Amino acid sequence: MIFRIILFLVLSGWAQATPPAASPTPSPAGSPKPTASPSPAASAKSGAIPTQVSSIETSELRGFEEYPEAVKKLINEGLALTKQNLTYKFGSADPAKGGMDCSGTICFVLRQVGVKDVPRSASGQYLWTRKAGTFLSVISRKMDSYELKALKPGDLLFWSGTYATTSDPPVTHSMIYLGKRKRDGKPIMFGASDGRSYDGKSRWGVSVFDFRIPKPAVKGTTIPPSVFIGYAKIPGLGDGS
Repeated sequence: MIFRIILFLVLSGWAQATPPAASPTPSPAGSPKPTASPSPAASAKSGAIPTQVSSIETSELRGFEEYPEAVKKLINEGLALTKQNLTYKFGSADPAKGGMDCSGTICFVLRQVGVKDVPRSASGQYLWTRKAGTFLSVISRKMDSYELKALKPGDLLFWSGTYATTSDPPVTHSMIYLGKRKRDGKPIMFGASDGRSYDGKSRWGVSVFDFRIPKPAVKGTTIPPSVFIGYAKIPGLGDGS
């Protein structure tokens, strides 16, 4: 009898010393999984072009103090837009809408400096300068070509092939040449784009960009080539024409 009592007490003490197994803690129901931020390309496909712009001061442009007054005014108006964090918005020529497209930006800034008859589209702007006799064609693919010797700050720049179009002529992109940076002599331009670069970094929106002539398309690719076709003095820009 005594033996049974001792055995009972021993077994009872062992059971109390052994901790119960921990129950697994359930995770909160409905906890959201982290999602990666959409890439610029994905955002563009969804219709929302991200905003990531660059700007400079006129003091950073080589020889700006010697620019014609009308060109100074034009460039000041353009650079002021680059400081408003405006996105690339296809079909817009009004910064109040939060963004503009390439030709809309050119149209807006030229009207701000008193050029009233500027067309809305890049194709129309190209024809406008052709009819005025100020357009100069560029066939060369090299930045040191003599064909660019007459290029001056305040000139319009034109491309074809940046997107599929039914416009005739098929000119698809326009920007304004700003001149060369004082610190390194690199040519730069102003306008709106959904993916050109500045200092090697992609930019989306109304911004300052590197000016360079696109390289020819690589054989075997299906990407249509973007072609720089030339530049023009702006008709009606006063002493800048």
